[in-house]
Amino acid sequence: MSQATFHAPRRKRKIYESYESPFPIPLSHDGYMKDFKICQGEIINNNVIVRNMEDIELLYGKGYFGKGILSRSRPEYNIAQEELRGRWKDSRGTFPVISSIKYQHHVEWAKELLRGQSMDSKSINKILENYTSPMNLPDERDETVHLTDSIDEQQPESAEKLIATNKDDLMREGNPDYDPLSKYGSEEPNNNHTSPDLDKDVLEKMHCHRHDDLIIHCGCKPEKQTVHTEPERTSVLEGMGHEYVMVEEEATSEAEDLKDEEVKVKKLKLVCRRNPFRIFEYLQLSHEEAFFLVYALGCLSITFKKEPLTILKLWEVFSSAQKNFQTRYMAYHHFRSKGWVPKVGLKYGTDLLLYRKGPPFYHASYSVIVELVDENFDGPPLRPLTWRSLSGLNRTTMNVSKELLICYFIKPPGFTEKDMDSPECIKKFKVQAIIVNRWISSRERMEHEEL
Repeated sequence: MSQATFHAPRRKRKIYESYESPFPIPLSHDGYMKDFKICQGEIINNNVIVRNMEDIELLYGKGYFGKGILSRSRPEYNIAQEELRGRWKDSRGTFPVISSIKYQHHVEWAKELLRGQSMDSKSINKILENYTSPMNLPDERDETVHLTDSIDEQQPESAEKLIATNKDDLMREGNPDYDPLSKYGSEEPNNNHTSPDLDKDVLEKMHCHRHDDLIIHCGCKPEKQTVHTEPERTSVLEGMGHEYVMVEEEATSEAEDLKDEEVKVKKLKLVCRRNPFRIFEYLQLSHEEAFFLVYALGCLSITFKKEPLTILKLWEVFSSAQKNFQTRYMAYHHFRSKGWVPKVGLKYGTDLLLYRKGPPFYHASYSVIVELVDENFDGPPLRPLTWRSLSGLNRTTMNVSKELLICYFIKPPGFTEKDMDSPECIKKFKVQAIIVNRWISSRERMEHEEL
């Protein structure tokens, strides 16, 4: 058996972020209890989802756990359209810019959602018409751009200046001049008129705009949602609970310079409107990642149908939902403990992909296949491989500049299937990893000739 050659991980050329921490927990003993935070996750359709934005930033920013459901990897979905950035690149406004077609899609989605609540079309159209009407914000300047001309010198005010900072105009939510939905009532609690002991039935119907969930589920307390009486520029938009977008719309004007006939010239302008259908980015964790955060680090709590799951129950649920979850998690736990960042290797036909530090910094170095054997390396294979399939898998791995690694977990003598019912069985296994290399006869002959 030839000795495997270790190749250094291949670093990416362009890196746009800094490395913070390998795990989402404090590494120093002094600040452990002070900075330790337990994130919240839930099982939905056999997936583990994290909704809270602070938890998402913590889990992905420190350890690169999970992936965004609307993004390639990092949860950074933004409603703004990149193709419109060049046209409005000189605009100082901070609201995202989208096209009118995309905005109409959001309006149609909102209509479908309201139809599902057994509302009639007349009421739906009236509510959405009021909600999506143009916002005449103070100090708003009309910005119109010709399709064939450059952007006008007159730019819109920034988001902070679009919102009035005086005491009369600070809280626009609830004001019929600025909030068309104020006439339909509000379910948000108000500390000035609400007693500390709120009815549980009322809390179950209250919606938290910051976390896209009910207040009783997202963890927010009504006492924290206070009404500000002093001007605060940074918290106005959060308090309003709406998402504002700048919609690129067409404006037609008549050109009078032609004598024969009047020609309509198409122009573009930005109109500030409310987004009637908000799309939220969630963090999706694999079963191995979720269990590692619960079992090894203790920084994640997972619920199913509002009921928190214990470690043993979570092990049972994941084992029944995913085939070979137990052996895959043992491999995940082993390589995470060695400093690697394992990810699901489904796109390359393997169980895991191993990254150094994280996907933003290095390309994956190894594609891992996990096998469970006894002390004699016997046992039914979890992934039956023929010489042909192994050669094809190895060639596929080499074409993407990775190496194929087979990780064997060796069971101790007397180990039974019942012992796999608890995650404590991980401590009883031994690990042996083998790198699969392609044998090239010409290279082997040249090495012997040199000797």
